[in-house]
Amino acid sequence: MFDARLRPLIDPPLNALGRCLARRGMTADGVTLGGLIAGLVAAGLIAAGHPEWALLPLLGSRLLDGLDGAVARASRRTDFGGYLDIVCDFAFYGVVPLAFAVLDPSANAVPAAFLLFAFYVNGATFLGFAILAEKRGLETSAQGIKSLYYSAGLLEGAETILFLSVVCLVPAWFAALAWLFGGLCLVTATARVLNARAMAGGRP
Repeated sequence: MFDARLRPLIDPPLNALGRCLARRGMTADGVTLGGLIAGLVAAGLIAAGHPEWALLPLLGSRLLDGLDGAVARASRRTDFGGYLDIVCDFAFYGVVPLAFAVLDPSANAVPAAFLLFAFYVNGATFLGFAILAEKRGLETSAQGIKSLYYSAGLLEGAETILFLSVVCLVPAWFAALAWLFGGLCLVTATARVLNARAMAGGRP
């Protein structure tokens, strides 16, 4: 919801850092994989009972997730790079709820399962909408320059990072916030389905 408004603030420093890294030979794919590794480290710390220690690698993972595109724009954008970025994003957003389920199965397993279900449905609508937009030649840069059509929603990157940061700092809130966040993800998914139906000329 806030990503488009934050773009003018975060893109200039990210692009400057991306140009610096590209000049030093860093590849966008390397940055993407670095972000995934940091996310896996964060998940490991959560599962091991140290969610507060996970906050730094978790935020580092999200920083690298934004930085890989800046490196690509400063060097060479590839279709595979965009593909790898999406795969690593989905891996990150899957492993963190799993880690909270491992941390406290009795309290977190069912809320984490619901959250993963919501992420799964929301991700399907996101990628499906991108395919539909590609077939119709639609483009947007509202969320920055992306390798696919990036449809906005009620919950986007900024809100997800805030949610994950809060539950790392206050893990006892995970269950309640997972139900809430998952429900809002399903609202976003429903809105995308309705938007896709309108775009495709679906019958009411």
